[in-house]
Amino acid sequence: MDFQTKQGLILPEHPNLSIVRQTQLLDISRSGFYYQPVPVSADDIRIMGLMDKIFTDCPFYGSRRILHDLREDYCENINRKRVIRLMREMGLQAIYPKKITTIPDQQHLKYPYLLKNLPIVRPNQVWGTDITYIRLLGGFCYLVALLDWFSRYVIAWTLAETLDIGFCIENLQRALELNIPEIHNSDQGSHFTSPQYTGILTGKEIQISMDGRGRCMDNIFTERLWRTVKYENVFIRDYRNPREARAGLAEYFEFYNNRRKHQSLDYRTPAQLYFQN
Repeated sequence: MDFQTKQGLILPEHPNLSIVRQTQLLDISRSGFYYQPVPVSADDIRIMGLMDKIFTDCPFYGSRRILHDLREDYCENINRKRVIRLMREMGLQAIYPKKITTIPDQQHLKYPYLLKNLPIVRPNQVWGTDITYIRLLGGFCYLVALLDWFSRYVIAWTLAETLDIGFCIENLQRALELNIPEIHNSDQGSHFTSPQYTGILTGKEIQISMDGRGRCMDNIFTERLWRTVKYENVFIRDYRNPREARAGLAEYFEFYNNRRKHQSLDYRTPAQLYFQN
């Protein structure tokens, strides 16, 4: 259950439970319940859309290169301080060219990268996961997906309005209802190194592999998925709100898995390979 869902369960006028007790029972802070996010301006949203395109093409770009492209390619009069602020808002990190979830929690256990020179020869041998920013006409949200590396089949995906860990856990649990992979690969972000997340994997005896810090190409198949999803769907459709994006992405992922033929798969669909046996 994500933070917004928990927040919605709190009843300020409850006859028996105070707000403090309700927040304790739901495991959220009282200050979090009262917090109202500062709305993002229309101009910031427009700039973030441009930054999303730049980063989608070049996921190894940091703030300096994004700033350069904004000025040179889009004639935006913008300073680096604003670029860094918007990258944080989007979930892009200004020092390492990865999502904000690649900022490790020093208290979380890290795992080695297990996939170097490993032949990927069958479905459910390796699943990869990542989070990406999804632009909307009036705001933004976040998409997480689990991808089977052999077939490129999207096992499960979830869209959320915040980066609360709950949507990643929900997505993993739904995927594991379908199958169990041998290896689960992710970046070293706080979501995927959290004991809440890794505990589910170890409980299923799944090997855990993590990309090297700042090495977005270690998770290359998921990075390619994001580029495909954005150029074939998100950038074209210009979703107005999360509800519309969720419906449109559901339609697109059905097409991607079952009808989109991949050149790298000898013009077969991901579903044909994933369910070949």
